[in-house]
Amino acid sequence: MTGYERFMAALRREEPDRVPLWELIVNEPTLSAWGATSLEDFVEQEDLDAITIFEDMPLRPLEVEEEREMFWRGRTLEAKGGKVVDEWGIVWGMTDFGIPYPVAGPIRSEEDLRRYTPPDPEADYRLRSLRAAVQRFKGRKAIVFLTHDAFEFSHYLRGGMEHLLVDYIENPHLAHALAEMVLDYKIRLMRRAIAEGADVIVSGDDYAHRTGPVMSPLHFREFVLPYLKRSIEAAHERGVPYIKHTDGNIWPLLDMMVEAGIDAIDPLEPIAGMDIGEVKRRYGDRIAVVGNVDCTEVLTRATPQEVEEAVKETIAKASPGGGHILASSNSIHPAVRPENYRAMVEAARRWGRYPLDERMVEEYR
Repeated sequence: MTGYERFMAALRREEPDRVPLWELIVNEPTLSAWGATSLEDFVEQEDLDAITIFEDMPLRPLEVEEEREMFWRGRTLEAKGGKVVDEWGIVWGMTDFGIPYPVAGPIRSEEDLRRYTPPDPEADYRLRSLRAAVQRFKGRKAIVFLTHDAFEFSHYLRGGMEHLLVDYIENPHLAHALAEMVLDYKIRLMRRAIAEGADVIVSGDDYAHRTGPVMSPLHFREFVLPYLKRSIEAAHERGVPYIKHTDGNIWPLLDMMVEAGIDAIDPLEPIAGMDIGEVKRRYGDRIAVVGNVDCTEVLTRATPQEVEEAVKETIAKASPGGGHILASSNSIHPAVRPENYRAMVEAARRWGRYPLDERMVEEYR
C-alpha cells in the first residue's frame, strides 16, 4: 500500500498492511537531525504516511525592520526582535526555538469587532505550501491540511483565553460573533484547500489541559460545539475526513465531539489520563484513534529501548482491528530526542505490521 492508502484506510477504521505513521508538527532538532532541510524532505526520509500542511500566513516584525518576506507555515521561524504580528492583528512572541505564541489581540470590545475586517481567505498566497505538497506527494502520501474551528482564534483575537471564557458568562453575544467571523474564514479557506488537493482536514484547536477541559461541558456545548460541527460538515460535504486534535484530558467532552461527526481523535495524551485503549473500546466503532506515544517523558527522557516498549504498548492497545494511526502524544517538539523519535519509527515498523503479533497484543493490552 502507499502511504496515502494506508492512512486513509486507518481513518475508515480498516486494517491496512501496517499501522500508519504521522505527526502533526515536527520541530528542530529532530527535523534536521539526519540531514533533512524541510518538513517535506523529512517526511520522505522517514517514510511517513502523511504530511501536515498549514496555510501560509504573512507575518511582520514589530520591533525591527525586516526586508525579507516572512510566513508562518507551522515551521521554525527566525524573527529578529522577538515579536511579530499577523494579518489578523494578533501579536506573537517567539520562543528560543522559533515557535510563535500569542501575546496580544486586536478585539477588546464589541466596538472593536464592529470596526474589524478579517483577512481575505481567498488570497492566492495562502495555499502555496499546499500546492507544492500536492505536486510532490499527491496519491503517495496523505496531505493533511491544518485548520481551526472557532475557539482558538477567538481567544487569540481577544488577547487571551481568559477574556473569551469571561465572555461566555458576561458577553455571550461577543463570543458568538467572534466565532461566526472566525469560522467563516476557516471554512472558506478549508473549501479552497480541498479543491486544491487536501486529502484530510485536521482542526488544531485545543480544548483542555492535563486535568480537564478549560471550560465547562455546558459552555462547550453552547459556544464551541456548534461551530465544530459546522466545520466538520463543511469537510464531509466535499467527501474529506476530519481529524480533531486537542491536547489534555477531554473525557468530559469526547461524547460531544464524536456526536459532532469527527472521523478521528488526536493525540490522546497519556499524561492527561487519556488511555488510547479505553478510547478505542468506547468509540472505536465510530472513530479512528491517533497517537499516543508520550512526548512529555518517554520521547524526551527515556532510552530507545523504553521507547520501543511504549510503542508496543500503544500498538497492542489501539491497533487491533485497524483504525489506528501511530503518532506522538502531541508533536515532535524541541525537547524530543531525535534518537528517540527514530526509535519510535523503527519500532512502529517492526511491531505494527498486520496481522499483529498476538503475544505482543496479549502482553501489553
